[in-house]
Amino acid sequence: MALFPKKKNPAPQPPEPPKAPDPPRTDQVIIRGDQVAGHDDDQPRRSLPPAGRPPLRPAGKPSHTPPQDDNARIPNVVSEGSAPEKSAEPKKEAPRPEAPPLRRPAPSSVPRPQAPGLASGKFDLERLLAEAVQAGASDLHLTRNQSPMLRLDGRLVELDYPPLDHQQCEALVRGMLTPEQRIRFDEEWELDLSVEFSGIGRFRVNVHRQRGTTEAAFRVVNDVIKPIRQLGIPHVVEELARRRSGLMVVTGPTGSGKTTTLAAIVDQINNERECMIITVEDPIEYIHKNRRAIVKQREVTTDTHGFAPALRHVLRQDPDVIVVGEMRDLETIQTALISAETGHMVYSTLHTPDAVQTIDRIIDVFPPHHQDQTRIQLANTLIGVLAQQLIPMPGNRGRVVASEVLIANHAVRKTIRTGKTEQLMTQVQTSYDQGMVSMDKSLKNLYLQGMISYDDAVSRCKYPENFEEI
Repeated sequence: MALFPKKKNPAPQPPEPPKAPDPPRTDQVIIRGDQVAGHDDDQPRRSLPPAGRPPLRPAGKPSHTPPQDDNARIPNVVSEGSAPEKSAEPKKEAPRPEAPPLRRPAPSSVPRPQAPGLASGKFDLERLLAEAVQAGASDLHLTRNQSPMLRLDGRLVELDYPPLDHQQCEALVRGMLTPEQRIRFDEEWELDLSVEFSGIGRFRVNVHRQRGTTEAAFRVVNDVIKPIRQLGIPHVVEELARRRSGLMVVTGPTGSGKTTTLAAIVDQINNERECMIITVEDPIEYIHKNRRAIVKQREVTTDTHGFAPALRHVLRQDPDVIVVGEMRDLETIQTALISAETGHMVYSTLHTPDAVQTIDRIIDVFPPHHQDQTRIQLANTLIGVLAQQLIPMPGNRGRVVASEVLIANHAVRKTIRTGKTEQLMTQVQTSYDQGMVSMDKSLKNLYLQGMISYDDAVSRCKYPENFEEI
């Protein structure tokens, strides 16, 4: 008896019938020749994806469709006349963590708040000028790609307005001009004028071009003319304002108050004397009302063509006092000297830093063969030179004037006549008891009074190495 029974052979099975071919898939793409279905000959051709690589996007889908993941199925690709091939089964991968949704970034900055009345992007010139007057500024500047700027106590301060573009500058500046002024500006590209706005004040304006844009600088003109004593300039200037003939020159850099000083001198004469005062200005800043004197104010380009032609005819207008806004050229200086020689009192200004350079400037304007005669004329007619500059006081309390005074006494006249102008400063320093004062001495006095800082005093001295010894 066998321990293990024998296995019986299984009965033979009949052969399986052949399988019918799978029906063609609806997502198959048929390649005919070298052309892919759904594309023209002039479009880029597709290449077959290698086995195991993510398949191509089916033809006909828009190009902006986002790419599918690796598990997406692709259509089978077969050649015409060949049997379809089974696509390789993609490998199953671990599910990827879902990316967090994209967040829209927050705005980088908050829109800049605009001043009232500027929501539409339009600037109001009268409003800007009113703010300049209210702030106590001396100037307002309108510049392209820059917010309106004020000059306060000699420093530039930006107003809280958006920057001006080209169109806004053109509209603000050209909008205040008359048709005649626009024509003149388009011809010369330079224009000086004065404007007045009711309830705001008067302004001296310079219109100019900068990199193709029309811009402007406005100087605030005070309505009230202060007496000489309130300006802070030496009292000896009051005596010079009472002279009946001669030449007095007020000098200093731009913005140092020369026009204000001239207005104070004219106002004193207007209050003390019965006389005829004729001024030639470009433009008219301070308006003088007739009191004891008659004041005729003539403006260049409005009442006359220039300083020189106005001075050529002024002697026929019966003047006692002639005020020349600025001696700009040889003809104006020569006419002013002749008017002083003929017994009139002439006041004018120059852009020079001190008294000594003022004398040299007047003489050097003339040709060399006329300079000796000019020295004699100047020595005979000059009565004094007042040089001044404005310096900010500590603590933003405003500005104070520092003055240099040269009085034409006998020694000064002789020095001018002989051409030894280098000796004039010594004569100023040694004649303090006669009312003369040097700029360095004036700066030292202001520093000792606590009106200006030490740094401001030394930086404006002509001889800073001697400041401690003054």
